[in-house]
Amino acid sequence: MRGEDLDKMTRTIFGTDGVRGLANRGAMAPHAILLLGLAAGRAFRRGNHRHRVVIGKDTRLSGYMIEPALTAGFTAAGMDVFLLGPLPTPAMAMLTRSMRADLGVMISASHNPYHDNGIKFFGPDGFKLSDETELMIERMMSEPAEASLVDPSALGRTQRIDDAGARYIEFAKATFPRRLDLDGLRVVLDCAHGAAYKVAPTVLWELGADVKAIGVEPNGFNINNDVGSTEPKLMQEAVIEYRADIGIALDGDADRVIICDEKGELIDGDQILATIAAAYKEDDRLRGNGIVSTVMANLGLEKYLEGLGLSLVRTQVGDRYVVEAMREKNMNIGGEPSGHVILRDHSTTGDGLVTALKILGVVKREGSKVSQVCKRFDPYPQILKSVRYEGGAPLENAGVKQAIEEGKKAFGQKGRLVIRKSGTEPLIRVMAEGEDEALVRRVVDEICAALKKAI
Repeated sequence: MRGEDLDKMTRTIFGTDGVRGLANRGAMAPHAILLLGLAAGRAFRRGNHRHRVVIGKDTRLSGYMIEPALTAGFTAAGMDVFLLGPLPTPAMAMLTRSMRADLGVMISASHNPYHDNGIKFFGPDGFKLSDETELMIERMMSEPAEASLVDPSALGRTQRIDDAGARYIEFAKATFPRRLDLDGLRVVLDCAHGAAYKVAPTVLWELGADVKAIGVEPNGFNINNDVGSTEPKLMQEAVIEYRADIGIALDGDADRVIICDEKGELIDGDQILATIAAAYKEDDRLRGNGIVSTVMANLGLEKYLEGLGLSLVRTQVGDRYVVEAMREKNMNIGGEPSGHVILRDHSTTGDGLVTALKILGVVKREGSKVSQVCKRFDPYPQILKSVRYEGGAPLENAGVKQAIEEGKKAFGQKGRLVIRKSGTEPLIRVMAEGEDEALVRRVVDEICAALKKAI
């Protein structure tokens, strides 16, 4: 497809993190998924070798519908399909490369509730697809399906791989310093009833930790339900109850992590990034003399890094944009406040378990409590609220524009304001931070009120 043609197109099926929506509806209905598999298979059918695609999933009930629909599309397009079962998203990125697949697929809607699902693609290099490749797949989906069908003799085969989880377990363990172990640490681990419910507790236990695992009883409906990185209260309570040294909460597909200290106090992605960046700098492992995060990163993180002589490169929200900046600037640490941390020395995407292992390694090396190791800076007051909308363009409303301009004037040079549409849900995110918490709260409330009035 020519570059000028791509420039004229916008993605309608793909969002900021693959395809996502209500299960069994729209883009997540089986007939649409089959067409997606056909088009993606055709797009990655290059050369005369036997083409292969690896497919993993989280624990949502709808995964049992999406997996065979994708498989039908891929095999019809001439690709051999390897089904790996429930695995974290970062495991799929790693296994796409190690199994020499032409394409990797993760069936998951990450931190969303069970009734949503999604499809994330990884290229043969383990990185998520570019905008151009996603546009190409969308164009192919709009063409007659026959264009993607191969001859009967060239149909793909399907088989299950039983040891995929064991491969990822050994990979994750290898990221922990060899001279250290987790002996003596009591860890509460919340797997969100999601993709890591088997592999994550095994990794921590085999490294020597005393593990209290919660969120490890998936039933197809309870993923992320009052558990996981977006609902960490249960983890915090368990840390206090079991007198644990640390709490670790993954999300549904385990590509992000939030932790809490021995007091049950939360430590977000900004503090995690600061802790790992400082450790990497001390070990002379930090590349690019800084890290990458998004416009949502707290000013406190930026000031802390400046004190270490390091820089903070900001991107738009979305891990794909963080990764792009990391690759462009040859930096090896990046992430988001949500706990989506990318450590390029180990992975091409966020890996909640490996990130937690890095924090545990710092804790063991310093021999201090998590509250002392991971509280690196005092964050600026920051408030984030979301407003749900059904359609239209509320950000173009005159009243909303006026509220935003008044908020910017109120802050002057002493605060930041970020308003954006979510790439995965019908939400508008309103974030503000500054020195005056009361002012921050007032600005956010006024903009949210204007948005609700416009909807």
